[in-house]
Amino acid sequence: MEQSGSTMGEEPTWAELLVSFLLVGAIPVVVGGAVILSLVGLTLWTRAMLRRRKRGSAV
Repeated sequence: MEQSGSTMGEEPTWAELLVSFLLVGAIPVVVGGAVILSLVGLTLWTRAMLRRRKRGSAV
């Protein structure tokens, strides 16, 4: 059997390339941002817990 036509398909337009690059670039930003916000939140939460514990034992 022979294949007719090009096996590569059409080349994407500049708009399609831009959208795909933006999507590929947005994934690490979203994941990294979530990780950073989680670490900051956990750090603030543990500091608040330690402060409460110190105040309770000092009084």
